[in-house]
Amino acid sequence: MTEGGNGTSDKILAAAFKCISAKGYANVSMRDIAEEAGVVLSQLNYYFNNKEGLFKELLKSVKQEYLNNIENKLQNIDTTSEKVSFLVEYCQELIKENTDLYRLLLDFFNMAMWSTSFNKELSAFFKEVSDVIGKYIASDYSINENVQASPKLITRMVIGSIFGIAIQYILDPDDEKVLDGLNIIHAVIK
Repeated sequence: MTEGGNGTSDKILAAAFKCISAKGYANVSMRDIAEEAGVVLSQLNYYFNNKEGLFKELLKSVKQEYLNNIENKLQNIDTTSEKVSFLVEYCQELIKENTDLYRLLLDFFNMAMWSTSFNKELSAFFKEVSDVIGKYIASDYSINENVQASPKLITRMVIGSIFGIAIQYILDPDDEKVLDGLNIIHAVIK
């Protein structure tokens, strides 16, 4: 996550990203985040009301950055094959270079299993990611003739592959070959 501005709320979001991706949502207190941001605890409550409000804003910020990066590039690429190549390479690089992003998202996925509000936020995140991938890739793809699938299923396969590979890489970052698993997307989408 990059800092978009210099405001207090941006400092708090950057600190929350750092703390949660390092320790996990359940192991981070608002006080930890305030200390990391260099602000008083009351400022977190002022800007975000509570830990859940902070989560929602953090997810929104991460989502916007993630989607903007993908969409800005995909809209300038002509062929589906080149779009798939970009997406695979982008995700491989992001998993490798920004493991904290995936660690944070995976922690939020875990929380979403037990919390209705987290579930809604993550569902919206996946829908938006799915919509962007569908808009630029699944809408005009040529599929391997051995695969029977709708664009929506193709998009789900792509997202599942990305996050599944991210989990494997987080668990064993010394095995960079695991990132090659994303190349399976090329076998399905041409």
